[in-house]
Amino acid sequence: QVQFVESGGGSVHAGESLTLSCAASIDIFSLNAVEWYRQVSGNPREFVAGVMWGGSTNYADIAKGRFTISRDKPANTVFLRLADLKPEDTAVYYCNVRWYEGDTMHEWWGQGTQVTVSS
Repeated sequence: QVQFVESGGGSVHAGESLTLSCAASIDIFSLNAVEWYRQVSGNPREFVAGVMWGGSTNYADIAKGRFTISRDKPANTVFLRLADLKPEDTAVYYCNVRWYEGDTMHEWWGQGTQVTVSS
């Protein structure tokens, strides 16, 4: 059974950094895509960053230059490093994973991890 674990988050001051993790029980290089989203209460969930099967990455404008998504094969983990955090980055961050089993695509959402940035 394929399993994923989302972790990280916490409370920091503006300018500090945090790293979020999304660990897989299977080879992360076999995953179709791993993406991070965030959501502020009352607002729609928004895309933050993603890494595709081939290694290409993409970032939302709010993440460019400050956030970095990466894959660690030995750990089977995708990391999202949040640097130079701002109070407006405060949100619940979610990991989203898509992978194929045969011709069937599966999708998983993490339970969300809170990131709180104080000024």
